[in-house]
Amino acid sequence: MKLNKNKNFRIGTRGSELALAQANEVKAKICNYHQIDESQIEIIVISTKGDEVTDRPLSEIGGKGLFSKEIELALSKEEIDLAVHSTKDMATTLPEDLEIIAFLPREDPRDAFLSHKYQNFDDLPEGATVGSSSMRRKAMILNKRPDLNVVMFRGNVQTRLKKLSAGEVDATFLAYAGIKRLGLEKEVKQILSEDDFLPAPAQGAICIETRIEDVEVFPYIRALNDHKTEVSILCERAFLKTLDGSCQTPIAGLSAIEDSSIRFTGKVLSDDGQEVYEVVTHGKFSDCEVIGREAGEKILQQTGRDFFKKW
Repeated sequence: MKLNKNKNFRIGTRGSELALAQANEVKAKICNYHQIDESQIEIIVISTKGDEVTDRPLSEIGGKGLFSKEIELALSKEEIDLAVHSTKDMATTLPEDLEIIAFLPREDPRDAFLSHKYQNFDDLPEGATVGSSSMRRKAMILNKRPDLNVVMFRGNVQTRLKKLSAGEVDATFLAYAGIKRLGLEKEVKQILSEDDFLPAPAQGAICIETRIEDVEVFPYIRALNDHKTEVSILCERAFLKTLDGSCQTPIAGLSAIEDSSIRFTGKVLSDDGQEVYEVVTHGKFSDCEVIGREAGEKILQQTGRDFFKKW
C-alpha cells in the first residue's frame, strides 16, 4: 500500500507534561519514519476522569481505564485518529471498535525512590510517611516495612514532586520511565531492583491505539511497533486479564526477553502486603499470551478467586 505523504493526523492524549512528552515522542517518530512534516500532526489534549478527580484513590473511582476512557470515546467518534497511552493505565478489555496496534521501545520499567531526607528505602526510620497512589507499591512497601505509614499521594509527576518538596511525605515512589522521559533523573535517590519491587504489568511502555477499521492509519502506526516490547506487554496484559486485575488489586508482573524466549515473573499481594503469591514461567515468543494466561491461572490456584474480592 502506497502511503499518502500528505496525510494529516490528530493524536489524542492527556494533558500532563508526561502525557504530552509521550505524545510528542510518537509525533516525532511518525514524522521521522515516514518523512512527513510536523505541521501535519496535531496533538489534542483530552481531560479524563482520572485527571479530574484527585482527592480519592483510583481504586475508589473505577480502577483501570480512568486515564483512557474519554480519549477512547473521542477515538471512536472519529474526533482523533490515534490515541497515545501509558500502557499500564489501559484496561485489559478494549472497546470493541478499537485496538492497540503499536508499542514504542519500552523504557526502564523499574520503580524509583524519591526523598529530600533519605538516600534510599532502607534509610527510612520507623513510622516514616510514604506517599503512593498505587495499591501495588503500597502492598510491596508494607510487605518489606510494615512499620511505615503509607498515605494516598495522587497527582501527576510534577504535582507529586511539589508535595514531596513541601514535606507532605518523607518519600514517594514513581515509575522511573516517566522520570526519565521528563528529564528529571536528578530527583531520584534510588532505583529499586525488580527482585525487591516487581513493576506493574506494562510499566514503562507507550502504546498507540486506533480504530480497527481505519486501514489508512494502520500502516503508518504499525511501522513504529517494537516487536520485543509487544511480546513482553502481551504476556503481561494476559496475566493481568486472567486475574481480572484493576487498580484495586496489588498485582505485579514483568517479562524478560532471553534470546527467542520469555521469562515471566508475576506476583500478587494482599492489601497490607502480608500475603504474597508468586509465579515464574518460561516460553517461546509465539506463546507470549499463553504464558501470561497460564501464569495467572497458577496464581489463581494458589489464591482462589475470592482473594481478589477482598480489596
